[in-house]
Amino acid sequence: MPKITNTRGYAIGEVSRRTGVNIETVRYYERISLLPKPDRTAGGNRQYNEDQLKQLFFIKRARELGFSIREIKGLLAMAVNTEFTCAEVHEITTAHLTSVQEKIASLQRLEAALQTMAAECSRGDVPDCPIVDTLFEIGPHSQPAKGLKPV
Repeated sequence: MPKITNTRGYAIGEVSRRTGVNIETVRYYERISLLPKPDRTAGGNRQYNEDQLKQLFFIKRARELGFSIREIKGLLAMAVNTEFTCAEVHEITTAHLTSVQEKIASLQRLEAALQTMAAECSRGDVPDCPIVDTLFEIGPHSQPAKGLKPV
């Protein structure tokens, strides 16, 4: 439970402006315990300290790099408690990099498939369309939509 404080920290609006993180996102990070709950004024207003501001910058940058909330919790816990080695952080980062590379490869396959489909299309004004035909094809991983038959 946050304590009541008379010291002035950063209000949530100021934290949002400084970090570029939406106010609702800041509250969400508190709810899921990614960001520690700030102290409150007697009037109930959140008052973030410098460490919490830095943690929010950390979270934002990690999210921009595509780390999951779970990964960020782990990284942040290690960093805040200074109970980590560079090798541990490297391991988490390289695992994330591998995941990103797999997603890129998958997106490149998707791009090639869409380019092939688009290239086969004559863009005519008749209902005969190779793109639609391709979408209706039955392959090893697909089933036709229920009740629909290829045209």
